[in-house]
Amino acid sequence: MVRLSVNLNKIATLRNARGGNIPNVLQVAKDVQMFGSQGITVHPRPDERHITYKDVYDISSVMTTELNVEGNPIHKFMKLVLDVKPSQVTLVPDSDDAITSNSGWDTFLYQDFLTEKIHILKNHGIRTSIFLDPKPELVSYAAKTGADRIELYTGYFAIGYAKKKWNCIDPYIDTAKEIVKNHMLINAGHDLNLDNVSFLIEKIPNISEISIGHALIHESIYMGLENTIQSYLKRIHIQNKK
Repeated sequence: MVRLSVNLNKIATLRNARGGNIPNVLQVAKDVQMFGSQGITVHPRPDERHITYKDVYDISSVMTTELNVEGNPIHKFMKLVLDVKPSQVTLVPDSDDAITSNSGWDTFLYQDFLTEKIHILKNHGIRTSIFLDPKPELVSYAAKTGADRIELYTGYFAIGYAKKKWNCIDPYIDTAKEIVKNHMLINAGHDLNLDNVSFLIEKIPNISEISIGHALIHESIYMGLENTIQSYLKRIHIQNKK
């Protein structure tokens, strides 16, 4: 069963553009859960240009579903997640000035580093996920870190799908097979939208969770937030039934 986690970063970006508290990120966190989202994702960055560290503390207090906190495991980030103890922490290798996450870990090069961080998180009862490009050869190294899941970076898939290059899914299928073989679960995220998400789930039916933010907020401008979330859930449900 694929679960939908709504990323609230763009809501915070809109709020921060004017200062003040409109839109109210905490209220949106409550609303998206009420509208059917099975989780919330946030990705605080060191400069706090969208989701702030305070936002994460506040959002954690209104969670009725699962909270997924993404980020590079620098000291400040690790302190945050150990305080909040979300359902899941997704480790992402972005630099401080990255506009958005645009690549996964080299798990061969960073295996020891990731193992250390994941050991700390799991000792505190936190489920862990590693952000990974669709590279089957990196999966075994990710598995050796002790991570519970891999989140596939789907940016390349989204670009290929938009160009109608259907073979863009092939490396994801191959990587997913390796993930299953290594007894890990699969998450996916980045540039997924109402147009491409059904194809992804059809081809990789054992995905556990998708996290969507930028496209979902864009689509909700035209469709409304509740209707957009329901549209995603409908697409997911149709694929789950197949």
